Amino acid sequence: MKKMKYVLAGVAVFLLIIISNLYLQWCQNNLSLDLALKFAFSWHTAKFFLGSLVLLAVYGIFATIAGSLLFGGIFYSIAIGLLGFADLQKMTARQEPIYPDDLKMLGQLGVLKDLVGWPVFLMALLATFVAVIALGYSIYRSRKLSFTEQIIRGVVFLLSLSFLVYASHFNSNDNLLRKAYNKTALWIPYSQKMNYYNVGFVGGFLYNLRVEAMTKPKDYSKEKVTEVVKKYQGEKGSEEKPNIIYVMSESFSDPAHLKGVKYSGEPLADYYAVANKTYSGKMLSQNYGGGTANIEFEALTSFSMELLNAQMTTPYTLLVPKLQQLPSIVSLTKEQGYQTIAIHPYDTSMYKRKDVYKILGFDRFLDQDTMKYQNKIENNPYISDESAYDEILSILKKGKTPQFIHLVTMQTHMPYGNKYGNIPYQVNAEGNTSAIANYLQDIAYSAEALQSFTEALKKLPRRTLIVFWGDHLPGIYSDAIQKANSGTNLHETQFLIFDSAEKLAKSNQHDVITSPFYFAPNLLLQAGLGVTPYYAMLLKLEETLPAFEKNMYLKQGNWQKNLTLTGAKKDVYEDYRLIQYDILAGKQYSLKTDFFK
Repeated sequence: MKKMKYVLAGVAVFLLIIISNLYLQWCQNNLSLDLALKFAFSWHTAKFFLGSLVLLAVYGIFATIAGSLLFGGIFYSIAIGLLGFADLQKMTARQEPIYPDDLKMLGQLGVLKDLVGWPVFLMALLATFVAVIALGYSIYRSRKLSFTEQIIRGVVFLLSLSFLVYASHFNSNDNLLRKAYNKTALWIPYSQKMNYYNVGFVGGFLYNLRVEAMTKPKDYSKEKVTEVVKKYQGEKGSEEKPNIIYVMSESFSDPAHLKGVKYSGEPLADYYAVANKTYSGKMLSQNYGGGTANIEFEALTSFSMELLNAQMTTPYTLLVPKLQQLPSIVSLTKEQGYQTIAIHPYDTSMYKRKDVYKILGFDRFLDQDTMKYQNKIENNPYISDESAYDEILSILKKGKTPQFIHLVTMQTHMPYGNKYGNIPYQVNAEGNTSAIANYLQDIAYSAEALQSFTEALKKLPRRTLIVFWGDHLPGIYSDAIQKANSGTNLHETQFLIFDSAEKLAKSNQHDVITSPFYFAPNLLLQAGLGVTPYYAMLLKLEETLPAFEKNMYLKQGNWQKNLTLTGAKKDVYEDYRLIQYDILAGKQYSLKTDFFK
């Protein structure tokens, strides 16, 4: 009878692991049970059971801590249930799966509430509360286990923990679990979405653990870095020190560019009133529906995400906090006597911005609690762009020294439902037309605030330069619309560079396509302020590749999925790659020179 009990318990655990793995695949495949079953028992069976082995170790940890197969199963089931749901939500909104680094957001309850809404948030909190209570009760009653059972409990815990620690080194060359995956796995570094589809949720999750920022160039050495540094010369410019304002506008883009989206009115009329009189066009965004911090990283540092390893999904959290120095437009202006201020009308904990901004060289960081202007529009839960611009104007009017101010707006952030009452835009599109209509009103308010801001800047005594761009498209468009706009359409947002003195060299260009890491060199060059040798190298690279991200390369006016360069053009790209490796993953030899000054 006792043996039968153990057999039944073993069968129950086996079924729990298999069902939980199928559940994760079901969520990953947009709730398609057919695809989940085919993945597990037809297409990728070996990888499915390798993933199940990892999940078994996770269950082993919960069960041994609880001292009960049943209560360990309850805690495990709720944890996996929430993980799968989070993956589904992220895939729906951003076309990206959950990464290990995303789990750090578990402590940011306010952020999570804003992302999923109150009903879902409260249900998740309730489920977590039930799981913790059940686990606590089980741990309490586990003291009654026999000595033999306690020994078994300890052994299983150590075995499970040891296996998970070993699995966390999945990207090591000699990792046996990785080798087992490699026998049948097709890894797709340029698309994490496809990566998770091809190797399973667990395999994709493991693939994004513990990774170097970049692959080391074969010829990397102090001598090679010195050779590259000597190759490029900076350009001197005016000694004028204008204010410089970076504005990364949340989800700001022009829906008129999308196939399958029609609407009445012109929500961006005020934006184009500014853009059509200055240097402007489209910016290539790495992601759709998200990835704000990555675009911010590129814009401030002029380092490209394309050159990083695929698993380096968020440099702000995975890489920058480990660095003591990181050259950027922030550190450059600070060295020239600028006061450097970051403004984000939201929670400071997102993407470790407090730590990252210190490393980048910001003197101050204003958030939703420390800003003087905090007005909101109707039911929008976020501080308006108008208030954010009022904050900047207040600083500029008081500042006796030149200012570098970096603003990350929030007004146009998701969710896009029920923000506004009387929306004048009628939408004709497949999917959630209400969300699209609210979004149109959002960007209309943003455009209006931007135009008013630029007019106010013209009245200030000190010349002021603005780089304004949208970080990514909002994740509100249906699958049909996304399919109709395959390629770069879902990755192109609006950008402009504005000069209150109207002295930009290329103010008559309005159809530019660029990448955010080109912002700083273009701004300084066009404003007549000169460029560093590093920026000179970027401007040389821009001549060949005006815009690029993984799997998206603009070359001679055409988009390509693969990068093919030869001769001098390839040399510039490789020089850029070498310097980026040197700073982000190497010995920072170039930082000891004048290359960034």
